[in-house]
Amino acid sequence: MSVLISLGMAVSATSFANVIATVGKAQITEKEFKTRYAKVLKEAVHPPTKEAYLEDMIRLEIGLQEAEKNNIKNDPVVKDRYRQLLYAAQIEKAIGKRVEKIKITEKDMKKHYRNSPELRTSHILIQIPPNATASQKKEARDRANKILKEVLTSKKSFAELVALYSDDQSTKRNGGDIGWQSRLTIVPEYYNAAYAMKSGTTRRSLVETKFGYHIIKLVDRNPYEKANKRHLRQVVFDEKRNEVFNDYFASLKKRYKIQINKGLLK
Repeated sequence: MSVLISLGMAVSATSFANVIATVGKAQITEKEFKTRYAKVLKEAVHPPTKEAYLEDMIRLEIGLQEAEKNNIKNDPVVKDRYRQLLYAAQIEKAIGKRVEKIKITEKDMKKHYRNSPELRTSHILIQIPPNATASQKKEARDRANKILKEVLTSKKSFAELVALYSDDQSTKRNGGDIGWQSRLTIVPEYYNAAYAMKSGTTRRSLVETKFGYHIIKLVDRNPYEKANKRHLRQVVFDEKRNEVFNDYFASLKKRYKIQINKGLLK
């Protein structure tokens, strides 16, 4: 055996000694496996065994090679997902550390809650037909106003009138109660109208939303002390994160020439 052949075999043996598995034309090195597996051990609640995780890596390589054979990278859906992945990676790199530094205080939560308390309301809904004509819309509004007048003058309870007239089948049998809602969970026209009311009162005018005409009764306001603090903290965090996000793009947009054909938006 020549020296060159012997040397080549030695190099090959040494190289393969660091390869934990080969999959077609790909190699999974010991270093790569240990790095990835260490991360899984750190993050997973129920981490897989080494053998199971290696099997996952092998399947990944097989899948990638099959994708290459089938030219999946040029599939429009894959291209779109890749664009979204690049976008997310750029956002994380650009503002990730700023987002990590966001701190939410009790003062922040109280300030937010003053402007966006949880409200409990009941309503009577008079629906507007889809693609309604002007006359159909007027008919629905006239009907709603007639019912509103009865609500404000009748000796019947609000719940009784809900059962008689409301088009909202999901709340018709429980007095029109839609439960506790925040500014983020119901349409703004409805929330803003309810927010301006006093607890226990019925609004003396209709509120129009995309769902139709509403006759609203404000049942109660949930005090800050009873609010879901965990949810509230997340809401305030999301707002602050969005501020960072919007500031980032506001500064970036100054560097780009952007033209919008508003006529095509109509």
